[in-house]
Amino acid sequence: MNSLPIIVAPMFLVSNPKMVIEASRAGVIGSFPLLNARPASACAEWLEEIKEALPTEQWAVNFICHPVANTRFEEDLQLIEQFQPPIVITSLGNPKRVIDIVHGYGGKVYADVANVKHAKNSAAIGVDGLILVCAGAGGHGGQLNPFGFVSAVKKFFTGTIILSGSISSGADVLAAQIMGADYAYMGTRFLACDEGNAPEEYKNMVIESDTSDILYTDAFSGVHVNVLIPSLLKEGIDPTTLKPREDIDLTHLVNVKAWRDIWSAGHGITNIVKRESVREIFETLEEEYEKAKQQIISVQPL
Repeated sequence: MNSLPIIVAPMFLVSNPKMVIEASRAGVIGSFPLLNARPASACAEWLEEIKEALPTEQWAVNFICHPVANTRFEEDLQLIEQFQPPIVITSLGNPKRVIDIVHGYGGKVYADVANVKHAKNSAAIGVDGLILVCAGAGGHGGQLNPFGFVSAVKKFFTGTIILSGSISSGADVLAAQIMGADYAYMGTRFLACDEGNAPEEYKNMVIESDTSDILYTDAFSGVHVNVLIPSLLKEGIDPTTLKPREDIDLTHLVNVKAWRDIWSAGHGITNIVKRESVREIFETLEEEYEKAKQQIISVQPL
């Protein structure tokens, strides 16, 4: 199996060591949110397991930089310093402290951003890469078109660019490269994988749903998120009655209870049609990627 320029996105309550290890052994970059393992002692066990299984491969963790939203802020920083993950993906808040730690042991920091302003701020602080969260991304999707976002960022940033938003096939990965991205960021494609921690009902819902089943709303936290309408209906929530939340409640980033039964997915959901292992997904992606390359080669000029 050849490696593809893919980072498997860290998915809240779904990603786990099995997914990270399988992805990274396949030649891509697996990741998980540190807060998926609770308490911090359990997170240390996850990190130890991954580090032992992947002594030379690339892998990543996701760290919430906001010290109020992340009640485990200091503990997680200590875990990063202790286990030295090769890549730390930062979300929400100023990544300066984690940059100092990670650069101290030779690792890299990638910051996820949803607009040009935040991209400029993170670039100025010294991150190694920017994850451009575009329209249609699972979880907290942005609103920018990827063509415009990549072009805007390339005017001021020379580091690694990771593109996120509706990427779920090998052809999508190639398209991201052609647009100027170094990596494709894929989460939704792996929601129904055998190794993930998503409940069986969630996995089946992802397989059965399409883009018409996804709602972009800020009703729950004041921050826009793509959620599965069927997951709202099963909880007795009428999506037509949802109203924008006036304040921003950042506890959605760490509150397991709030998001255990309200499920998210991105617009790339249509490419998920069956249950597969992580390895099987990568085999499919590689076939699609090679087919897309051949299609480009065969295109004749007008």
